[in-house]
Amino acid sequence: MSSTPEGILAQLQAAGSAFAENKPGAREQLLNLSHALISSVELPSEAIQRMGWAEPARAAHCRIAVDLNLFQLLSDSGESGATAKELATKTGANEVLIARILRHLAAMNIIAESGTDKYVATRLSNAFTEPRYRDGLIYTFDVPGPAFRGLPEYLKSIKYALPTKLTDGPFQAAHKTQLPFFAWLDQNPPYLDVFNNYMAAYRAGKPSWVDPGFYPVNERLADGFGDNPDENQILLVDVGGGLGHDLRELKEKHPSLPGKLILQDRPEVISTVSGQDVFEAAAHDFFTPQPVKGARAYYLHSVLHDWGDDDCVRILEQLKPAFKPGYSRLLINEIIVPNRNPTWPVTSMDQLVFVLGAMGERTQADWERLLNRAGYKITQIYNYEMGSESLIEAEVV
Repeated sequence: MSSTPEGILAQLQAAGSAFAENKPGAREQLLNLSHALISSVELPSEAIQRMGWAEPARAAHCRIAVDLNLFQLLSDSGESGATAKELATKTGANEVLIARILRHLAAMNIIAESGTDKYVATRLSNAFTEPRYRDGLIYTFDVPGPAFRGLPEYLKSIKYALPTKLTDGPFQAAHKTQLPFFAWLDQNPPYLDVFNNYMAAYRAGKPSWVDPGFYPVNERLADGFGDNPDENQILLVDVGGGLGHDLRELKEKHPSLPGKLILQDRPEVISTVSGQDVFEAAAHDFFTPQPVKGARAYYLHSVLHDWGDDDCVRILEQLKPAFKPGYSRLLINEIIVPNRNPTWPVTSMDQLVFVLGAMGERTQADWERLLNRAGYKITQIYNYEMGSESLIEAEVV
């Protein structure tokens, strides 16, 4: 990627043409180039201003807008929009305060101005009225947000050692707890709910392993399934699958797939699951033996990046006895950090799992070592142009 404005603009033009033709990876490339363009023309003083207070204020104001229902009120106002005074009256907040919040949200392209002191919703702010995106704003500001804000002081206090313990990291320091992240969520049900809802939004609109051109679902899963009527008729077990977002997407995009789909997660999560016409849901601790035997595939999405290598080996070893040799497959849907030029969605996720659980994303060499240690071999790695996540297919050695 060029580092000069002129070079980046030329690349943007090419990426724009690819985007118009709906080519894979074009949208993601436009985003990367847009960030690069800003960095190439921004003054150092402007970069500090943006990072130091413009972006923190944007995040804080979005969080406030959720509490005051501002995005919904703007959406309801339609094309005519609403003034700060009208929104202050409806929310009970101070008019001057609302005006200043709206002004910055418009300057940061979250909402838009339609006239003097008049504001209208945008595609983005309308999205923030959807529960899954609204809960994403709550979760990211309230849960990892304090851990990021406290990270410099925390690392200074431990003399810049590398945190590796689930119970003693940036998250625990920020939230004054000794609980691991997921145990803390269980003890704070409102945040468990918003976290689970946001998981449906995290990948929304991004390339998925069930999309055409990513992983050959029919060839690798459906073909050869159920040839023996005495065999288990379970197609896929989603281990640690949250509310079942991935299973719903799989069934929606491949409605003719044979066999049953099974969702497994902690009891606290399974108790909130609905829509079990698509799958069967069961509570399961993945540190204990897998109870579903002989399924075509055992699938883990963004599970292993929350755990260190030793725990990952334990999780994977609990799956092995359930495998039917030569038939069952292990599918791991995770980020694979490239050796060069990882994109910001990859590096930022590495930072997120770092502050939440003192963990990190893995390179391909890391995944190969981990799976070999657990008694698996990788058969193939599937990915999508400019996509953040890959699908690792493996089998028991």
